Amino acid sequence: MAQKSISCGVSQMPVVGLGTWQSKKGEVGAAVEHALRNGYRHIDCAMIYQNEEEIGETFKKVFSEGIVKREDVFITSKLWCTYKRAEDVSVRQRTAFLQMKQAFEYPEIHLIMLLIGSESMH
Repeated sequence: MAQKSISCGVSQMPVVGLGTWQSKKGEVGAAVEHALRNGYRHIDCAMIYQNEEEIGETFKKVFSEGIVKREDVFITSKLWCTYKRAEDVSVRQRTAFLQMKQAFEYPEIHLIMLLIGSESMH
């Protein structure tokens, strides 16, 4: 797959990626693996999608099998809008990475999703 990308600071973000929103548990891992095997290098994830654990297991598998290198994959993660305080962000980031089964140390982008007025979690 020909790659087009945009510069986003320290890395290049592929302009086409696989979104995992509404991907069902038990199916999302296979979809992510298929995408990576077929040239996708941008995977979009979020806590609210409730499928990060399965996606993390898939990342570990494809990285360990050499299907793709971690440094060649651009991962987007998102923080839900109720996690606004600095301490909430730090806790949420650690939780996201644990859910991803520590398949990677960092996402390339960690966005605040749906930036609207809402109550904090605390």
